[in-house]
Amino acid sequence: MTTALVLYMLALLLLGVFASRKVKNEEDFLVAGRRLPLFLAWGSLIATWFGADTMTGAAEEARNHGLLGVVLDPFASSATLVFTGLFFAAPLWRMKLLTTGDFMRRAYGPSAEVIASCIQVPAYFGWIAAQYIALGQVQELYFGISRENGILLACLVTVIYTLAGGMWSVTLIDTLQISVAFVGLLILGYSVFSHFGDGSAFAGIDRLRNETPPELFSLVPPAMTAATLAWLGTWTVGVLGNVSGQDLHQRIFAAKDAWTARATCILAGVFYFAFGMIPVAMGLMSRITDPAADGEKILQLMAGKYLTTGLSVVFVISFVSIVLSTSCSAVLAPATILGHNLIGRTGLLKGNKLLLERLCVVLVSIGGLFMANRGKSIMALLEFSVSMQLVSLFVPIAMGLYARPRSGWCAISAMVLGMTFFLARLLPEEFFFTVPDVGPQAGLAYGDFLRDHFSGRLGGILKDVVTIPAEFYGLGAALIGYGVCQWLFRGRPNVNAQVLVDAWTINDDRDR
Repeated sequence: MTTALVLYMLALLLLGVFASRKVKNEEDFLVAGRRLPLFLAWGSLIATWFGADTMTGAAEEARNHGLLGVVLDPFASSATLVFTGLFFAAPLWRMKLLTTGDFMRRAYGPSAEVIASCIQVPAYFGWIAAQYIALGQVQELYFGISRENGILLACLVTVIYTLAGGMWSVTLIDTLQISVAFVGLLILGYSVFSHFGDGSAFAGIDRLRNETPPELFSLVPPAMTAATLAWLGTWTVGVLGNVSGQDLHQRIFAAKDAWTARATCILAGVFYFAFGMIPVAMGLMSRITDPAADGEKILQLMAGKYLTTGLSVVFVISFVSIVLSTSCSAVLAPATILGHNLIGRTGLLKGNKLLLERLCVVLVSIGGLFMANRGKSIMALLEFSVSMQLVSLFVPIAMGLYARPRSGWCAISAMVLGMTFFLARLLPEEFFFTVPDVGPQAGLAYGDFLRDHFSGRLGGILKDVVTIPAEFYGLGAALIGYGVCQWLFRGRPNVNAQVLVDAWTINDDRDR
């Protein structure tokens, strides 16, 4: 297995070196020269999103909490790809941008660009960390490498592949890896269900449906309960939070035309959901076949139990492919913003933007490495990363494309207030409240904690306050901040007039 994996990794490295020959300028490094056809754009996008959270995180959450534990991923995450394809992909592509920060500058001004970029770069650290943790788990299980050293090695490999050729390298490697990964996932799913169904995969599916408690198949919590707010918060984070992600925008900008950008998102959403349900099914099945198993290693357990040695090698390579491709893309997205919209503004390495972008890849990787050693679960890291972008960036981006803001302060107030209220609600829970994993009921457990430690009416009020998800506080504050500034500057002309022209002017049939 080790030899096969090493040879595969070397082949990927050679592909990355080949891709580096296509990189002549910053646009090639960041958005592949805006020349990606549908197959490559789709392959890169689905590989970017289909990562550790979808594989190990979803299997673990499905095992522990049923379908309610995987509302964020794959359900809401696949929905956001389709949502973005329908309403955002084409207008964003027409603007010929490099980063989300570029949109903020053109719609609201340079101050909004800097603030948005300062929020977006650290927002990716949790997502990067989730991929490092997953790769560390694989190395610990199959090769006896300690998790800490495995995480460090994952970081080093990611940096090497990302540095090789930027977006061109990531795109080619992603497309190859996601093809390999889906083959491995299909093999695992078919083999496990066949064994579970005594030779018939369909019988295995039927047995899973019959032997799993019905409540674990529920996607909706009991009506009129506090858990409903947490459920709505998760859907809001999943569907709206990812719309503003640089990783998603980068694939939109890299497409060869507006039609390709839109089709890439919609097609990726459909495949994301279809293949994302395989790990979910594995997690549910493990409750029946291996009730005492380690919840963090469900897929690896299934592979070792039901696959032959040869097929186990295919699965391990597939798993590494999925996580590594996501890891490279997750690093490139914030590195792009850091180099292009932040450090690049200072004049550092002026005249050598490619060197600056590569330096930022290293810096962002170190940030992800720091987060990976904080001990959070994969799904918790994912949700925190997406939530930061939801509460600060969704309102300015949506309003910049679909409304007429009267001042750059509309975006600035939305970002600052959204992030402030989100962190004010979330940080006390993160730093002062420590309980075992309670999945989607975490906010409710925190409310019970406050009620028990503050007597009388104050305890009840605090419980009610924290029952509302932090994302709702942040998103509500962002909307209020935007609305107040619109009213204060109501006599001024809109500041995004040229953005509306660029985003909504259709030039040809492929641009519709």
